[in-house]
Amino acid sequence: MGSQEVILHLREQKFVVVLRGDSQENALRAASACIAGGLTALEVAYTNPEASQVIQELAKLYQANAAVLVGAGTVLDAATARLAILAGAQYIVSPSFNREVATMCHLYAIPYIPGCMTLTEITHALEAGCPMVKLFPASVLGREYISAIKAPIPQVSIMVTGGIKLDTVGEWLDTGVDVVGIGGEFNRLASQGEFDKIQEIARGYSKFRQ
Repeated sequence: MGSQEVILHLREQKFVVVLRGDSQENALRAASACIAGGLTALEVAYTNPEASQVIQELAKLYQANAAVLVGAGTVLDAATARLAILAGAQYIVSPSFNREVATMCHLYAIPYIPGCMTLTEITHALEAGCPMVKLFPASVLGREYISAIKAPIPQVSIMVTGGIKLDTVGEWLDTGVDVVGIGGEFNRLASQGEFDKIQEIARGYSKFRQ
């Protein structure tokens, strides 16, 4: 799947689940529960010490399922980006913009979605060829910030992440964002071993795509 196809698929999915966890098993079980619930765009965060192994295993498990997208998150440097890409990550997400990460992703034709907060940061990301930016933390910036950003740069494609839950996600989608990053409640439930509950909540989010 090419870079443009990945971004198109993310927009179609509307949601990216940020998976953290503290082990490969925990993250894999959470990922499986999300997919079973209809959320098939996953972002494996490098706060998990076994993130590369999780990405590699998910890429292998779902290689025949075109609906499943496996990305890497919390990527802070180019070396980590390369590790994630070689493990099978189809897109890279960072909490902030890093030009060396952008260069590495472009080298491998992998979409880079950096975290941004200001118009200056977003402009730098667009100049570096990033097809989408992540506004983070969404709960701090607020929904009104989306229209404020879209006024001077309406062409920007936006993912919002941070503090968004099922009872507020509809309001965020109404702002015109392309993708919503979710994960806090999923990771909490995963730490408690409540994978059936993860699947149930995932179904709730999936309804917003209908």
